[in-house]
Amino acid sequence: MKKAHNKAIVIGATGLVGQALVEQLQQADDFSEITVVVRKKSDKFNAYSKVNQLVLDDFLLLNDEDVAGHSHAFSCLGSTIKQAGSKQAFYAIDYEINAHFADLIQDKNIHLLVISALGANAKSPIFYNKVKGELENYLKQLTIYKLSIFQPSLLIGKRSDVRVFEDMAQTLFKLVEKTWTKPFKVKPVSAKQLAHTMLQAAQTQSAAFKLYDNLSIQQPS
Repeated sequence: MKKAHNKAIVIGATGLVGQALVEQLQQADDFSEITVVVRKKSDKFNAYSKVNQLVLDDFLLLNDEDVAGHSHAFSCLGSTIKQAGSKQAFYAIDYEINAHFADLIQDKNIHLLVISALGANAKSPIFYNKVKGELENYLKQLTIYKLSIFQPSLLIGKRSDVRVFEDMAQTLFKLVEKTWTKPFKVKPVSAKQLAHTMLQAAQTQSAAFKLYDNLSIQQPS
C-alpha cells in the first residue's frame, strides 16, 4: 500500500462534482488530508476522517498560508448565469475566485486541477464559454508547477438545488443512452466519472500541463 503523503485543498466541495471528489479522496490511500473550503460547515464532511473544513464567507479571503503545505489543489467551483443571478455575479464566481485560487498556487510545488467546460473559448459569443476560455488562458500563463484542466459537457447526477432544464436534459439523455454506447464529444458524464478522472490525473499526470476533454473523461480507468 502506498504511504499516504498527499494533501488536497478543494474549493467547490459542496457541489455535484466536489462532493463526489471529496468522497473519492477520502477513499484514496495516497491522500492523508483534505481541506475543504466552505462558507458554512457541513455535517456531511464531518463524517470523513481526513477532512478539515476551512470556513470563509468570501473565498477571495483565501491566502498563501491556507494553501501552503498541500500537494494538490482542486477547483470544482462553478455556477451558471441563472444560478448566480447575473453575468457579473457569474464572472465573480467562475473567473475571479478561480483566478485568485490559482494566484495562490503559483510558484509553489502544488498540482492545480480545475474544471472548465466543453466549448471554453475566450473569443466565444456565448458569455459562459467566453468566461471559461478567459480563465483557461489566464491559468496557462501563470507559473504553475503542474496544471490539469477538465472540459466536461453536461453533468449527470443528483443536485441539492434541482435545475428543471438540466433535469429534463438528463432524462432525455438517459432515454437514448442505449444507443449511445460509444464515447461522443458531447455525451454527458457523471459527477463520479469527472471526479474519478480528476483523482487519476492527480495520481498519474507527469506532464506540466494536460487538458482532459469530454472524451477522456468518459474513458474507463
